[in-house]
Amino acid sequence: MAFDADPYISKTPGFPKEGITFYDISPILEDREAVRKAMAALAELARPMDPDIIAGIDARGFLFALPLALDLDCGMVMVRKAGKLPGELVEQSYALEYGEARLSIQASRQLEGKRVILCDDLLATGGTLQAAAQLVTTCGGILAGAVCIIELTGLKGRDRLDCPVSALQTYEF
Repeated sequence: MAFDADPYISKTPGFPKEGITFYDISPILEDREAVRKAMAALAELARPMDPDIIAGIDARGFLFALPLALDLDCGMVMVRKAGKLPGELVEQSYALEYGEARLSIQASRQLEGKRVILCDDLLATGGTLQAAAQLVTTCGGILAGAVCIIELTGLKGRDRLDCPVSALQTYEF
């Protein structure tokens, strides 16, 4: 099912700083038909990857990961930003434009030998998804692919991932 997400993505040039355009998925979420169509299209992209688990990336990836998991009849785990999960954690650092950040998965999550798809709202430089991919493999999961609502193709983030990558909507920058 093809879905043209562009009319449901607002674009704000100069945010968070000059030279950057912020792509906001909020209009998809507030329109019940658009969100249904977006989820059906996302499931169509993810289904051939044959997942056992969808790994939702903190925080907007969560919005799409759980309904995607339900549609594909599989489980879902949360990949959280540092300091958001209790217990023993598996963590991965990654570079930001100014500094470093960390992502975490609870060590008790059962990923060993399971096919995992990463799910986020946006793929830009690929740092966040690459860190999440490393977490999945460290936990024994098999990285089956990544799906996003938006991909900024000019930033070549998919080149940092060693798996199939699909997006509903692409923009150069």
